[in-house]
Amino acid sequence: MPDAGGPVLVCRDLRKRYGDRTAVDGVGFEIGAGECYGLLGPNGAGKTTTISMLCGLLHRDGGDVTVDGKPVHEGATDAKAAIGYVPQDIALYDELTAADNLTFFGRLYGLEGAHLKERIEFALSVVGLADRGNDRVGSYSGGMKRRANIAAGLLHDPKLLVLDEPTVGVDPQSRHAILETVAGFGREGMAVLYTTHYMEEAERLCDRVGVIDEGRLVAEGTRRELVAQVGGRDRVRVSMAGNATELADRLRSAEGIEQVEVHEGGLEVLAGEGRRVLRTVVDAADALGVEVDGIEVVQLDLEAVFLHLTGKALRD
Repeated sequence: MPDAGGPVLVCRDLRKRYGDRTAVDGVGFEIGAGECYGLLGPNGAGKTTTISMLCGLLHRDGGDVTVDGKPVHEGATDAKAAIGYVPQDIALYDELTAADNLTFFGRLYGLEGAHLKERIEFALSVVGLADRGNDRVGSYSGGMKRRANIAAGLLHDPKLLVLDEPTVGVDPQSRHAILETVAGFGREGMAVLYTTHYMEEAERLCDRVGVIDEGRLVAEGTRRELVAQVGGRDRVRVSMAGNATELADRLRSAEGIEQVEVHEGGLEVLAGEGRRVLRTVVDAADALGVEVDGIEVVQLDLEAVFLHLTGKALRD
């Protein structure tokens, strides 16, 4: 049995070649229970190949994968039973109702009888489709199909849920519902691997992010850690009436402040963590009798970090 406090997913040195092309080159990361890990990369970076290998759907040329302490390979049914895989393409039958689709997939997982019925009701409830379970999937909107797709991955109560671009092509309301649903998985203790082309989704959902480019994991960490890796700093913009130069001189010697620049109508403070120096800025202004009209913390976001690390926009 795995250590209850250990990671749910461990993958090490994953490698995959197609002829002369290396698709994945030494990728490795871990995901703990209750953690949402975002795997970000431009098109062709190796995300789908990595996911397919760690789910046991694709033979790997090298590396190791364990899920819930069990080794994963193509024939590892015990390990695969701990994984819920939600592909980008809708893996449902339009002619069947959602409940019939889930019954079919549930039986493939070995579920039956009252337990299967209970899991179907639970999965449909979690994704907000409890009142539409007896409707044909073909009658669903795109967003509803996406949510039903997630329900199919939840049926067998997996330890690890793998979501590949789950909000592509959906309306804003459905997208919000999907993000709220995914956020709830982490609160319930499930490990989640999440790939997305929408950087704001990673900012909102993911505890840690791995950036993959040309088959290699080029960086990994929390948003704050990734910003620090690329030398990013927060900018505190202060608009004010009064002597900006005098205030700037006082702030330059304050703890946590790295640089101060005076601009027309105010100044800009460069700091490792902008929110931590807000009180310093306000107190210094009060001491000098300077009236602050506004103050704003501008943080380097994942989009900027990603562009710095890969030289590409996420959709390149």
